[in-house]
Amino acid sequence: MNNPPLHYHLMHPGGESLPGDPNAAFYLDGTYHLHYILRHPWHDGTSFSFVHVTSPDLLHWTWQTTKLQPAFTGHGMFSGTGFLTKEGQPAVIYHGQASGQNQIALAKDRQLSDWENPYPVAVKNADGSDAQMQHWDPDCFLIGDTYYALSGGSKPPVFKSNDLMNWEYIGDFMRSDMPDVAIGEDISCPNFFKLGNRWMLLCISHPLGCRYYIGDWDETAEQFVPQRHGRMNWRRDDQPVYGLFKRTDLFAPESVLTADGRRVMWAWLTSVGPDNAVLNRTVQSLPRELSLDENGALRIRPLRELETLRRDPIKTCNVSIDHPVEGHGDVVPPTEAPALAPLTSLEEHAVEIRIRLARQEVERKLFGFVLFAGGGQGLPIVFRPDSGTVRLGDGEAPFAVNDLAEGEDLELRIFVDHYLVEIFINDRQALVAVYPDYADQRTLAAFSVGQPTQIESLEMWKLAPTNEGFLEARKRPVWTPEEA
Repeated sequence: MNNPPLHYHLMHPGGESLPGDPNAAFYLDGTYHLHYILRHPWHDGTSFSFVHVTSPDLLHWTWQTTKLQPAFTGHGMFSGTGFLTKEGQPAVIYHGQASGQNQIALAKDRQLSDWENPYPVAVKNADGSDAQMQHWDPDCFLIGDTYYALSGGSKPPVFKSNDLMNWEYIGDFMRSDMPDVAIGEDISCPNFFKLGNRWMLLCISHPLGCRYYIGDWDETAEQFVPQRHGRMNWRRDDQPVYGLFKRTDLFAPESVLTADGRRVMWAWLTSVGPDNAVLNRTVQSLPRELSLDENGALRIRPLRELETLRRDPIKTCNVSIDHPVEGHGDVVPPTEAPALAPLTSLEEHAVEIRIRLARQEVERKLFGFVLFAGGGQGLPIVFRPDSGTVRLGDGEAPFAVNDLAEGEDLELRIFVDHYLVEIFINDRQALVAVYPDYADQRTLAAFSVGQPTQIESLEMWKLAPTNEGFLEARKRPVWTPEEA
């Protein structure tokens, strides 16, 4: 697979960069700030720095000089988060690689161009003795006038401070775990925040990827009480059921609160694609807006600013898929016409497609679409009533039409960025895939099983590129950390 610059995904402009965890996100004085981990030469080996990028809109990114690097901190930078102090000062908490401790650094300005020297997070018991706890991926958050922090691992501890210097151990961060969390999963890359009237813990487990909890904060026990757990990463057929970089396509999430109060997350795309096609490229997912519905269930939608990139709209209404698959031995998805019906040409490498189907058209219906169709190949999107799932390529996630509200139509949004595809379904589910042969066939097709299917509308837009900063950072790599 060739390696063209992606049009509108955030991607590292250098060479190999594993790991690529996004970290320390802020909105400060009209500018969004994000850091991501970069592995780079250091002395006679390697170390890790936080590359710093800025944006006015979470889409157009500019690379800044790397400040948080071992030449300054004295240790490598592993995952953590950004937060504001009571006084509004930006700060980061992170794990100091090879330091054995979590660390805090305070910014000297709101451009994050200069930092105070980091110091270790020293946690004490109530009697003043050193707390026996694991130092790992930390997060820090304010509740009232109290700072709380947690440290990742299989049983995350929580501790508190009034001044970010003196920390008192409390106990277990989680009241209990959920029945669909496998023994052996850890909580790492944690990001804990208020979402609506509940609390959300966005995190990973190293063997199973991006996931989340929704629950309440018990102020008396100073503890998180989870009530829901959900996955954001979905296994593909060629992946084992468990394993770091073996079934962790969506990984290491981070979030930020926007100027207008939306909670937006993105995640590092790791093992997505055949042969870990993008693992060493540090590609971040599209920004996703998170919210809760009236029943407290998570809603996921693509960042609304993506709509400002739309160009040259095309709209077709009332498209019929008139030649359904009817033979019990026929292949689904079909590989050729008439059962595989061409819908439109994907002449551009960066497009958004929005497809709407009336609810009554898709009840109990096995149907779907094929991107890059032709020659018996392509990337299928299959809605399966038999399993209550949706399939993108050979990855499959829970989604059932009959779980939609009565009268709610099915809406599928497809984002194509060269070889990278992300889909969003009714703000309830999202999947990501890589298709290496994207340039060979440029057709979007559809199919239906058992009965014809009517597509209410199909809209498509070219998406303007947002990668000017990426191209400039390739020519002028101001982000390059020191090597000695």
